[in-house]
Amino acid sequence: MSVAVVTLNKGRGTHLARLLEGLARGRAPDRCIVVEMGGDDGPLPALPFPVERVPFASAGLPLAASRNAGRRAAGDAETLIYLDVDCIPSADLVAGLSAAVAEHDGLICCAVRYLPAGAVRDGWREADLVRAGQLHPVRHFPEAGIVPSPQPGLFWSLAFAVRAATFDRLGGFDESFSGYGAEDTDLAFRAEALGVPTLFLGGPLAFHQHHASYDPPLQHFRDIVANAQRFHDRHGIWPMDGWLDGFARLGLIAEGWRGGITLLRDPTPEEIAAARLPDDRPF
Repeated sequence: MSVAVVTLNKGRGTHLARLLEGLARGRAPDRCIVVEMGGDDGPLPALPFPVERVPFASAGLPLAASRNAGRRAAGDAETLIYLDVDCIPSADLVAGLSAAVAEHDGLICCAVRYLPAGAVRDGWREADLVRAGQLHPVRHFPEAGIVPSPQPGLFWSLAFAVRAATFDRLGGFDESFSGYGAEDTDLAFRAEALGVPTLFLGGPLAFHQHHASYDPPLQHFRDIVANAQRFHDRHGIWPMDGWLDGFARLGLIAEGWRGGITLLRDPTPEEIAAARLPDDRPF
């Protein structure tokens, strides 16, 4: 089955170069689609697979629309592998996810090891990334084989694969989710309703390259509030509830938000800066 890797880039040229380097160390995809949300057009290294850059310039982060643009650019590829630009694939990731997609019709996620600041240098070795990276404490992957996710809310879009025909049947990501937040959870809930499960694959890895992170992610405050309400209106439950609790504690939304979000004010620049995690915290 032909395989296309899709990634989104906005000002992450160094991360993108390492993602492409990781792809080149294993089984090469048939093509790689880079959706350029920030207009980046710098030269890319010579690679053993074709790379197509799709312009999709935007002032914000239109994640759902950009991922759908990547799928369209993938054309007749039978397998889609979505990797966030800050992920380095293990050498067996393309082969492992492709084999899993051939056997299972689902949204198939791989485990992700989060790297501390400074973990990736020129000439990096995969074994060093394995040792340095931390697994996410909420998602539990088998050492090998594939298991169903306990619930679709644990789906993550930073590293997953799906049959292109299934992605199309689901209608892709819902572009009414504007900007950051809940568009991937919505995809997984809609997939579950149509009998397409979220699956966890053991073995292949993605390594999450360190960058500034915030808890709660106040830099996406407006997007998260709007998308959380939209998700609740559709599915009847609240996504991102820990972040919404954090917003309420700061007085940005009213207490009792589970009955409906009342927006009180935007975060200040000082509050956003204070929410940044220290570099030794991977998540």
